[in-house]
Amino acid sequence: MAAQGFFSEHWTDSAENPAGGVTTSKGFCISWQNGPLGKEGTDERREPNGAFVEDVIAAAVDRIEFYQASRFACPENEDAIQLLNLALKRLNSRTSRRVAMGIEGTHVEDEKKVAQTENVSLSPTMPDKSVG
Repeated sequence: MAAQGFFSEHWTDSAENPAGGVTTSKGFCISWQNGPLGKEGTDERREPNGAFVEDVIAAAVDRIEFYQASRFACPENEDAIQLLNLALKRLNSRTSRRVAMGIEGTHVEDEKKVAQTENVSLSPTMPDKSVG
């Protein structure tokens, strides 16, 4: 069975920075965070006004773990959990790096060379679960 599809509308601000948006499908509606959380010139942060990608991924992990704790456990669910957790780890790593750089919660761009020089595999080796 294929995914049932979804609709997304992504917004940008007047400077063409990513802003909020919505993603909907049967059974869910996500209103994405609109704007950065940092208050310019201070260490203060604004209250979030929408969802973060990390929270949506964590919710998907939670749901698949629910299936995995039932009679519907399977290797594919375990793989999906592992890969989604890798996505969360990478996104949290980005956040930690931006905090250390003093630019988290702003529209300040990362140094482009960070992504180019960091030697991290985005395709982890999955254990071979085939029977030989």
